[in-house]
Amino acid sequence: MIRDVKDRVWAFDCEWIPDPLSGRLLYEIPDSVTSPREIMEVMWERGGATEEDPTPFLKTVLCRIVSIAAVERRVHEDGRVALNLISLPHHPEDSEQARERNLIETFLGALGQHRPQLVGFNSQDSDLRILIQRGVALGVSAPGFCSRPDKPWQGVDYFARTNDWNVDLRHILGGFGRAVPSLNEIATASGIPGKIEVDGNQVAKLWLDGRLKEIVEYNEFDALTTYLLWLRLAHFSGQFTGEQYGEEQQRVRDLIGIEAKSPRGAHLERYLQEWQRLEAVCQAR
Repeated sequence: MIRDVKDRVWAFDCEWIPDPLSGRLLYEIPDSVTSPREIMEVMWERGGATEEDPTPFLKTVLCRIVSIAAVERRVHEDGRVALNLISLPHHPEDSEQARERNLIETFLGALGQHRPQLVGFNSQDSDLRILIQRGVALGVSAPGFCSRPDKPWQGVDYFARTNDWNVDLRHILGGFGRAVPSLNEIATASGIPGKIEVDGNQVAKLWLDGRLKEIVEYNEFDALTTYLLWLRLAHFSGQFTGEQYGEEQQRVRDLIGIEAKSPRGAHLERYLQEWQRLEAVCQAR
């Protein structure tokens, strides 16, 4: 269970797709095949595609990260609490920002510099693993992120499973078999938006169609959902009183309201509307 809340928290989520270059190298696809779509088809076939599941999830090392999003909660020295919505690439139309190496270097570099408490859903076995695997594959150096104390309880350690610096909500909430909820399932049952219009199976198609902006928007939704679920679990475990929990939720509403007014944030209004709808339904309990 959640044992404490650090002064800086990042609730994060990554989106990835089959990496055409890795597929070409691993499966020795000839240079004459130039279409990323055709290479992905081969990768899915080799990854166990069936008629029921034509685009199975592949090993993370064979995938390319295309977006990273996080909600940051920061307690300042004067006690003021501030939230921030972070997304990479910030400008999806900028091909340099959208490079996978740039995404990983920027995110892991910021982790190493700011050392926040990380919160994710299946992050220990999935999101964090792909960041490490793809970082190694791309030759990224992330000494700050990789720095570890002599003993896990002596400082920030993102690799130890027994400390509070890497909180995986799925590990806390899940069990085995049918006792393991998806993020969409536990969030929706809690009155928090789960999937809105897009799900993970559609990300590769969106990327192939050149719709990276929509992937980033979907990624931001998942980061907000992860953060709201963390708030709920922190309240459940006694880290926030009922009054404080209400204040924390209002901070999220205020953040969404501000971001929705920005030139790139109109999509967030849909998230707020869905949140309001689910809350109204769940009040009948």
